[in-house]
Parts: sequence; C-alpha cells; structure tokens
Amino acid sequence: MVTGAAGPPEPPKAAESLRIVVTDPIISRFEDKLKSDVGTHQWVMAAEWPPERRLEALAGADVVVCSSLPPAEAEAAGNVRLVHVTGAGYDKISFRHLAPSALVANTFHHARPIAEHVLMVTLMLSRNVAAADRAVRRGQWRTIATDDDVPFHPVLADLTLGLVGLGSIGAEVARLAGSLGMKVCAVRRNPSAPLPEGVRLGWVGGNHELHGLLAESDVVVVTVPLDSETRGMIGAAELSAMKATALLINVARGAVVEQAALYEALKERRIAGAGIDVWWGLPADGVVPPAELPFADLENTVLTPHHSGHARITFERRAADIAANIGHLARGTELSNLVRRPAPLR
Repeated sequence: MVTGAAGPPEPPKAAESLRIVVTDPIISRFEDKLKSDVGTHQWVMAAEWPPERRLEALAGADVVVCSSLPPAEAEAAGNVRLVHVTGAGYDKISFRHLAPSALVANTFHHARPIAEHVLMVTLMLSRNVAAADRAVRRGQWRTIATDDDVPFHPVLADLTLGLVGLGSIGAEVARLAGSLGMKVCAVRRNPSAPLPEGVRLGWVGGNHELHGLLAESDVVVVTVPLDSETRGMIGAAELSAMKATALLINVARGAVVEQAALYEALKERRIAGAGIDVWWGLPADGVVPPAELPFADLENTVLTPHHSGHARITFERRAADIAANIGHLARGTELSNLVRRPAPLR
C-alpha cells in the first residue's frame, strides 16, 4: 500500500478582475492586443483625457500603463499594484512618489529597428546623401566625375564601429554591423560579462577605456541608458578624442552627450558628422528640433524626431508583453521584466 501519496493538484487560481488605466497615446492604438488576456478587467483608456479627469481615474487603478508618470499622477495612483512602462526607459517614472508596494515593469522589442536606423544614418552620413539630395534638387550634378572636391565614399566593411554600451540595442547594432563586415568594438560597465548571443567583437573594455574606443572608431554609437553616471558622458574631451573623419550617432538619451560640445565639434568640423535621434527635451512652443543650439543649420547632421524604434512590430510586441504581465498579476504568477519590486518589510 502506498502511503503519503500526493493528492490531486490544486486547481489554478482564478484570475482577479483588475482596473487598468492606460495613459500612453501610442500603445492605446494597440488596444486589441493589450486586451488579449481576455480577463474580465475594467479598461480605462485615458490618454486623451484632461489632467483632472485622468487623476480621478488613477485614484482607483490597479494597473497603470504609461510612458511617463509624473509626481502628481504617481501620488494619485495610491493603490496601484503595477506600473507598466510602455518602453525600455523608465526615467520618466516618479518612483519617489509611488506607493512602496507598487511593482514597475518595462518592455523592449525596439533593438532591431534602432539598429537598422543606425546603419541607415551611417550610410547617409558617410555617403553625403542629404547634401547630394539637396544639390540635385537645386539642379547641381556633383560627383567624382564632375568635381574633384567630391570625396569617394567608404564601404561599411572598411569602417570600425565603436559601441558605447552593450545592452539590447548595442548588441543588435553589433550583430547587424558585423553581418555587413564592419569591425565592432565596445565599452560597457562590466567588460567581463558574457557577450550577448551572436555578438562578435574586436575587443570589449570597461567605460574607463572610452577614449581608446573613440580614437579607434570611424562610427561611434551611443546606446547607454541615462543615469547619474552617463549624464554628460560624451563631452568636449571625448569628442576631441574622436577622429576628424568620425561620425557620432546617438540613440540613447540626449543628455548623455553634452549639447554645446557636440554643436561646436560639428560646426568646427572637428568630427565629420552626427546622427541625432534623441534630444535635450521635448518640443515646446514650436521649437523643433528641441535644442538650445541650431543643429538644423548644420549640414553634417541627420536629425530625426526620436523615431528610430517606431516600427509597428515593436509596439505590437510591447502590447503583448503588457497583456501577459497583466495576466500574471491577475493570476498571482511571476511577472517579467520587473525593474522595481516592493520594498521588503522590516
């Protein structure tokens, strides 16, 4: 006779019904995928609501889906259990004003489109695409056959790409650049950490080796998150360490690069060009691009409105991640991509 046999497995826990407030206008366009968990949740699509009405909605929220959560909204959401950021960056979440018990999660899926953007901008700058386009529109036909001052352009396999940061974006840039024959090097906080799958580097060093990376690279790509250590990481000294023929492409956050130092380096042609997809603020009072200095007057730039990751597939997959985590919360199972857990009780 067998004794001590386990009884029948416990039935799965019934899912809770949650009140979910969505304040991000972009992810709201993927409402059908957000609701794919098919729970009996109450959804409040508040992206277009005025501030007062939104604060009222947040007061009863179990889950907030947002790209930013300023202090007033964080305080209003006093009972929130999960704040789900709609992208990778959570620097616009007011953690200090959140309830201590609130979880915070993020989501990704933007690495491939951003990597493709980096390679596109590299080609545009190294082949003077924008200048050539303007010249043809003015009725000018300038090539190496008609003008000795027109430079030959390089091929990607002749260039070294230096990555400042080797997270998901940096890793995908490395894979894509490497597949096209570029030599890729990188600096990161922890140079001894295992390389991401499929990434092959000429060398990887710590952030203290940044100047060596800058001196060697033909294309410098900034991918680090913005924090107290990386703010102003690329300043006048770092730009001076770059080759005069080198390009800087920033797909991280604007404040990682010192604005005035970059403008002067570009204006004085101390570096060959820059691709700027991230800025030093948001457009306000019709000021585009959102910078204190006239980058739009510089011909050796490619300027884009922080859209390098805006592929449809990015947001479809992000919405699916958010839906899955809401389902986990409702069923009491483990969530993915948590960047903040409740503070332990003392």
